[in-house]
Amino acid sequence: MEVNHGGGMALTLGPNWAEMTRECLLDIFSRLSQEERWMGPMLVCKTWMNTCHEPSLNTIFDLETRFQSFPESINWWIPEFEDKVDAFLRSVVDWSEGGLTEIRVRHCTDRSLSYVAERCPKLEVLWINSCPHVTDASMAKIASNCPNLRELDVSYSYCISHEALSMLGRHCPNLEILKRNLFPRQGPNVSIIVAPVDYILAFPRYGNIEAQIIGRHMPRLKHLELQYCTLTVKGLTSVCKGCSDLEYLDLSGCISLTNSEITRCASSLKNLLEIKKPDFNRRLIFYSFQIEENNGDAKLYLFMVPFVLF
Repeated sequence: MEVNHGGGMALTLGPNWAEMTRECLLDIFSRLSQEERWMGPMLVCKTWMNTCHEPSLNTIFDLETRFQSFPESINWWIPEFEDKVDAFLRSVVDWSEGGLTEIRVRHCTDRSLSYVAERCPKLEVLWINSCPHVTDASMAKIASNCPNLRELDVSYSYCISHEALSMLGRHCPNLEILKRNLFPRQGPNVSIIVAPVDYILAFPRYGNIEAQIIGRHMPRLKHLELQYCTLTVKGLTSVCKGCSDLEYLDLSGCISLTNSEITRCASSLKNLLEIKKPDFNRRLIFYSFQIEENNGDAKLYLFMVPFVLF
């Protein structure tokens, strides 16, 4: 509306956004991504912040796109950063009022995942990459309390053992996607990896046992990633025999397998659409180290840098 006083400059009065109904705000906020809501409406006023806490807007917690938008950082591996991720995840769990169905996060711990397991029985998707302080303890709770789980990514989370995979397979019959990738130790397509060197060297070494568990307890899998896993042809045979519905299989970096063994085992997978095999012909990895101090404690970090051979 324009107000003109005696031929002077017209004054335009804009809409009063504070008078928008909750239903209208929900409709608008639902069209924004989670990150857009966090960086925008939640910072405007208390009313808008409270509206952003509506359970219907908090069924998905996805920090993975945020992590991917930044270069890997040493600071992600310190306890203070994990505390922040845990606090954020617990807040979203509370806002969802039990309706959280998808979680994609890194560097959380048993504390927040146990909280998820206790309050989010509808969970269907769980990505917990690079979580050094997630163990079998919280995964056992997830397995028992979240039977609808259909997609699981535990890549680079080395304190999750084959026993946890067994529990998840037995209690979550709808699993169709499993990602159990390890950090590259050699091979092609290696980006710069930033992680504590003692953690890198503590990679899971029970590849065949994990493969046998996958084949025995996860028969409905359609997508399986085992990059740089230590399984041999014995383990691969178990996977191919037990997971006959596989459509995608990633064995990149699995140095204990040959192409002929992979081809022979995969020949039984009638629905297979794509398979990735190991290839170590073109690159070597050079290691460099960096010491970081945090609160007086020194920690050694490993940087893995690929070098192409022409």
